[in-house]
Amino acid sequence: MKKIVIAIDGFSSNGKSTMAKSLAREIGYIYIDSGAMYRAVTLYCIEHNLFNGETLDEEKLRNEIENIKIQFHLNKDTGTPETYLNGQNVESQIRSMEVSSKVSIVSAIPFVRHAMVALQQEMGKAKGIVMDGRDIGTVVFPEAEMKVFVTAKAEIRAQRRFDELQSKGDTKTTYEEVLENLRTRDHMDQTRAESPLIQADDAILLDNSYMTIDDQMQWLVQKFKQITTN
Repeated sequence: MKKIVIAIDGFSSNGKSTMAKSLAREIGYIYIDSGAMYRAVTLYCIEHNLFNGETLDEEKLRNEIENIKIQFHLNKDTGTPETYLNGQNVESQIRSMEVSSKVSIVSAIPFVRHAMVALQQEMGKAKGIVMDGRDIGTVVFPEAEMKVFVTAKAEIRAQRRFDELQSKGDTKTTYEEVLENLRTRDHMDQTRAESPLIQADDAILLDNSYMTIDDQMQWLVQKFKQITTN
């Protein structure tokens, strides 16, 4: 069976990462979380005081972007890859609301996107990968053999994200804050000048508002088999 590149794009908090991880594990592919890469850069900016409120010191970030090293290492206990920033495991830190509230600012910067896209393309040269994000099928891998665009109602996505935060011990963030953050990020992702979030012409639409994880996996594996056996 030929190896392909699978690009999964879509709105935030619609389960893309969980879906992509599960699919990669099911078919024996490597999973790459492109969103985690932008979150890692955002965390670097926060930790190095590059933010003044909502304003980012872009010039300072430009001078430091080459010092930001992002890698993925497999957690042997969970069987899933985790994000490392300059040698440190930051998987939990990059999922915080503080990072979530600023990641769209960082990911809209052209030189940041160019740096991350170059790294992502290098990772995908050998194929046999599943990558999720906002512009994987349109910018990073426009020739990907399988493209999926995932969407879900904003209220459902907010509830999923809120439940996730609660399960991790965050009792301060409210559902309303999560929903507002989602809507703000949706708008910024869709309207940014550099690589806006859009559905590729040849992407398959998946609305998972009312689908279970098992439903999604069956759908994805079926599409994968159709593409790789033709």
